[in-house]
Order: sequence, then structure tokens, then C-alpha cells
Amino acid sequence: MLYLVPSPIGNLADITFRAVDILKTVDLILAEDTRTSSVLLRNYNIEKPVTPYHQHNEHKVLQHLVDQMNGGKIMALLTDAGTPGISDPAFLLVRECLKNNIKVECLPGATAFVPALVNSGLPINKFVFEGFLPQKKGRQTLMKQLATEERTMVFYESPMRLVKTLEDCIQYFGATRQCCVSRELTKMFEENKRGTLQEVCNYFKQKTVKGEIVIVVQGIE
Repeated sequence: MLYLVPSPIGNLADITFRAVDILKTVDLILAEDTRTSSVLLRNYNIEKPVTPYHQHNEHKVLQHLVDQMNGGKIMALLTDAGTPGISDPAFLLVRECLKNNIKVECLPGATAFVPALVNSGLPINKFVFEGFLPQKKGRQTLMKQLATEERTMVFYESPMRLVKTLEDCIQYFGATRQCCVSRELTKMFEENKRGTLQEVCNYFKQKTVKGEIVIVVQGIE
């Protein structure tokens, strides 16, 4: 069996009692980054074998993990922050488990785009999650497509590319489109900056940006 276990996106208290119980009972924990996960596991006195599972080794170890689960082992997949599969590795393993009739169960829990979307003040009855935009190939084509998107749009971005992405949004969506940039969600220096794309872009041009970033942009009216 495979459990997909969401991990806190910042505050270590944002994990469910059930998630802790599952992590304490599985045979093996698959961690995107064993160093990051070890902090969480130590905090909750979880002493289980941990092995790396990330985008650079998932193809290589996939069949071995499936063989082990077919042999009776129970595993939990734990990403650095948030829910496995949301801009993090999980899809290949889940697909292969299902092909082999291995039970897969995803626990509810933290995902960064949900609080960012809800507290943005923008319409949330319909939205589209785009994750990280392509850095080069396909970026312009996608931005042109999204320029006519009526639903609220949600993106992930790194601090170093935030201003560039906001500038691209201004170019393709217009400077007056409303948006909200959330960073360091659930952490001590959490910040949610709301306004037009131009206002928010100007704001972040004047400061050093750190932390995980979620950009929420209003759809076309």
C-alpha cells in the first residue's frame, strides 16, 4: 500500500494527527529531501527508515518500490512541503501502483495554493491551477492562452523569478488586472500583497524577496 502524506508548508504544527500516526506505522518513508523531512520526523518522534524519492531518481527506483509494495511493504510518500503530486513528484509512482493493483490513499492536508487563493480576495468559485510557468519553451504561448482565461489563475514561482513573472503578466494580462502575491505562508513573516499587477510588481521590485511564492491573478472580465 502507498500513502500520500501532505507535509506542513511552513509551520510544523500544520500536520494532521492521522498523518503522524500513518508515518509512525509504515515500513518505509519516501522523502523528496531526506534532510528536510528529517526535521519534521524528529519533531514528532517518528523513527522509520527513510529513502530519497525525487524528480531526479523516480524513474530509476520506481520498479523497485513497486516490487517491494507488491511484496507486502507499506510506504508513505512525503514531499518537502504540501501535498505530493502538486508540483512535486507522485504521479509516476501512483500510476504504477494502480497498474499493479496496489492500494493508494491520499490524506488531506496542507497545499500552499489553497490558503493563497482563499485569502486573495479574488473569485474562488472557479479557478485554474497552473503551477510553475515554463521558464523558456512554451512560456509565451501559454501566457497568450491565459490572457483570455475567465477563471482566477494560480501560479507557483521562485523568489528570484517573481518580478519577471509579474512583468510578463502585465504584458499579457494588462497592468490593471487584480492580483495577490502570497509568500512564506504559515511562517513568521507571512505576507499577502494585494493590488493591481503593476502595483504589486512595483512593490516587489523595491525589496529582497524570500520564501515560497504563490501568485493569484484575476481572470478576464
